[in-house]
Amino acid sequence: MNIGFTYDLKDDYLRSGYSDLEVAEFDSIETVEGVESALKSMGYTVDRIGSARDLIQRLCRGDRWDLVFNIAEGIRGIGREAQVPAILDVYNIPYVFSDPLVFSVTLHKGMAKRIVRDGGVKTPDFQIIRSEEDVWHIKLPFPLFAKPLAEGTGKGIGAKSVVHSQEELSVVSKNLLDRYQQPVLVERFLPGREFTVGITGSGSRGQVVGVMEICFLPDAASEIYGLVNKKNYQDFVRYRVPEQSVYDACAEMALKAWCLLECRDGGRIDIRHNENGEPEFIEVNPLAGLHPIESDLPILARLNGVSYENLIGRIMESARLRIFGDASHE
Repeated sequence: MNIGFTYDLKDDYLRSGYSDLEVAEFDSIETVEGVESALKSMGYTVDRIGSARDLIQRLCRGDRWDLVFNIAEGIRGIGREAQVPAILDVYNIPYVFSDPLVFSVTLHKGMAKRIVRDGGVKTPDFQIIRSEEDVWHIKLPFPLFAKPLAEGTGKGIGAKSVVHSQEELSVVSKNLLDRYQQPVLVERFLPGREFTVGITGSGSRGQVVGVMEICFLPDAASEIYGLVNKKNYQDFVRYRVPEQSVYDACAEMALKAWCLLECRDGGRIDIRHNENGEPEFIEVNPLAGLHPIESDLPILARLNGVSYENLIGRIMESARLRIFGDASHE
């Protein structure tokens, strides 16, 4: 089977003048090589395509693939993660991971929270700030947590994300509005333990790969799993598998949210305990990082006895079952 491989290579964008922050979500060559190697070990032929622009050029030349393994993040806009899937839909080429609707809805953290809340999954109350004036209309009890509405990889999240007054919220929101040029999600702050849950499969075939607790070390930049702590996880964070009762509660919530949002093939769901030790949905990442060593999904898989190759195999099995009705490699 001929597998096309779409991705946004970080180094290419840095050479084109983009900043480290702008391309923080993009993939390193180690990720590209890791995914490619795993796919080849399963007997697939892999054709590196690259970004959405590269895909368009290849399609215009007449190139086609049996299936596309898509991890391209897109460069701008609330629908940036949906760009490659939308292009492939136009050409009726099947692909791994979620469709344009799922990627657009889940990147908009407020929309995702509305869907899971309506489906009975507990999530912190929230409001959205679209201008500086909106700050003074926030009616949620402090402390609150503020972050960009549509970013990943912990961008815009850190110690200052936890705010304790209207004045603090005004300063933090103005900085986020100016820096990221998008609305700010403000939600009730959850003071408890933090977890991320890995899932493969689609719909009723969804399976939990594992649950991982994020434990902050004394030297951590903050007890918030933001960009600084993620980039320096070896110095600031320790990961562990939680006790069975917590594992089961997180797994159950994550699977329900995964199904409600109609995510496909593989990804992560972030959960945090409230003041009563109860899990609440924070957000979903249906396009989770796949760096073999440093990304959360492969890390939690290893902690739970699942190798990187097995993880990619589970993702491919889900896609094949969903698209072709079988999981064979021929």
